[in-house]
Amino acid sequence: MSTPAAAPSPRPFLLACPDLSSERAGNTDTPGVWHFDSGVPGKRVMLSALIHGNELCGAWALKDALAAGLRPRRGSLTLAFCNLAAFDRFDPSNYAPARFVDEDMNRVWSEDKLSAPNNQERRRAAQIRPWVERSDWLLDFHSMSNSDVPLQLTGMEQRNIDLALALGNPATIIADAGHAAGVRMRDYGRFGQAGDNGTRSLLIECGFHGAPEAHGVALDQLARFLLAADTVDRADLPAAWFAPDAGAQRALRVTHAVAAKSADFRFAQPWKGLETLPRAGDLIGWSEGEPVVAPYDDCVLIMPSTANLRPGVTVVRLAQPIAA
Repeated sequence: MSTPAAAPSPRPFLLACPDLSSERAGNTDTPGVWHFDSGVPGKRVMLSALIHGNELCGAWALKDALAAGLRPRRGSLTLAFCNLAAFDRFDPSNYAPARFVDEDMNRVWSEDKLSAPNNQERRRAAQIRPWVERSDWLLDFHSMSNSDVPLQLTGMEQRNIDLALALGNPATIIADAGHAAGVRMRDYGRFGQAGDNGTRSLLIECGFHGAPEAHGVALDQLARFLLAADTVDRADLPAAWFAPDAGAQRALRVTHAVAAKSADFRFAQPWKGLETLPRAGDLIGWSEGEPVVAPYDDCVLIMPSTANLRPGVTVVRLAQPIAA
């Protein structure tokens, strides 16, 4: 009989921690939020980073944008350094605790949790909520605890899948319905409504938290997103921010989310993500000693991780290709 694999040791964190002593002040009444209005009609665009305090790539990208003096030519641009309290806990030798202080800030975007905020993340989300509500296009920067391969998370609406394909990067697009534990920022309010209401929202997973390459992915996505929104002209963006287009893009639709019943969950192999299990019944791992298997042929594993293992936390999502 196979036995569960031991939990892997944390990977080294090689991405430098940005100094945000200037950026955290913001230029609005909301600490950490910067807002620039062109005075010309256009989309209201928001770029958000540090929803999780140990995901530094987006903070680097926003810091670079401010240092470059980037301003919107059309519409408005909001840059938000979100969970600064969690970021202040960051330690490269033990980075998992800096994800949040009290609660995952990307699970609190619903009226019941924001109407009477009672912890650090809900209070901070309530501060940022007016900026989210006034935005038309939203790009939320994240990184992952295991995978090195960037992923564009679009939600289920076709308008966002189409935008992800139009950006030309990254190669892998994931259409998913979010998490049972709560609503993400990118699905909040108008962003989560069905049909084309003019909004667009993407969540870019730039790679492994501690990989210096994740910083480059974040800059590439920032540049492509602002061009797609017609917020800036190509000449406004440093050429070095753009990575080559993906040779081909594929879109996958999440069909299942595997959540831990308890801390007793182990993967059968050290999955990195995007592995394809060829047959229904292929072993993924064990939950409280019971096997977790692929529900169908050609099952793709999305962001497998036990880094934040607790009851109810999603440890892996299962996906299949979206037919062209």
